[in-house]
Amino acid sequence: MVNQILLNPVIIVPIAIAIIFILAGIRVIKQYERAVKFRLGVFVGILEPGLKWIIPIVDRIEKVDLRVVTVDIPAQEVISKDNVPMKVNGVLFFKVIDADKAILEVEQYKFAISQLSQSALRDMAGKSDLDTILAKREEIGERIRAIVDVETDPWGIKVTDVKIKDIELPDNMKRAMAHQAEAERDRRARIILAEAEEQAAQRLANAGEVIDKSPAALKLRLYQTLAEIASEKNSTIVFPFPEEMMEFIRNKNDTKK
Repeated sequence: MVNQILLNPVIIVPIAIAIIFILAGIRVIKQYERAVKFRLGVFVGILEPGLKWIIPIVDRIEKVDLRVVTVDIPAQEVISKDNVPMKVNGVLFFKVIDADKAILEVEQYKFAISQLSQSALRDMAGKSDLDTILAKREEIGERIRAIVDVETDPWGIKVTDVKIKDIELPDNMKRAMAHQAEAERDRRARIILAEAEEQAAQRLANAGEVIDKSPAALKLRLYQTLAEIASEKNSTIVFPFPEEMMEFIRNKNDTKK
């Protein structure tokens, strides 16, 4: 009797349909996700993380990742304020704050953010000269972040950071910059050498003043130099006889006479 009931299609089919209906409505929302729920096309709420059930066919959900998302900014061909052509690329970081706005207010928010970031990068590079772009990447990235963040705020999206990655210059500009850098290094080396020579000359002048005031110091320095030379092997030294000694000898001879 029981077997006949279980094998009865009138009973089995509804049970199978009910099981399929229940299983079809099961959804798992991960910890870092939120699900925007629609019923017959109308927004009805946000589903939190966990095991959820929706009415199949009637309900529909769109999951939104709340983690920080990275968007590459493709290389943009721009001309700087001082008319230097270049290619600049970067990377943008953002996260969704309001999942419902990200779905309801804009279509394909990732694509929209990519387009905004490219436009902002071209605009900022065109308003800056080459030296500023090379030296102040972080500042330019922050300006781009602020511009894109204002535009994406109504979408429930927060732009957290923008980094300028690579700046590609024409070959002739690279060579010119290399020559400029070499000239700058040469200029600095000449300045350092000139400063060293100036210091040496000043010290020699100071030493000359001291020697002028004390002739004995000059003689002492002479003897020290001779001693250093004599310490070398096979050295023959010829130096004038001290004038004071000659004067002493002449005085002795005069006394004897």
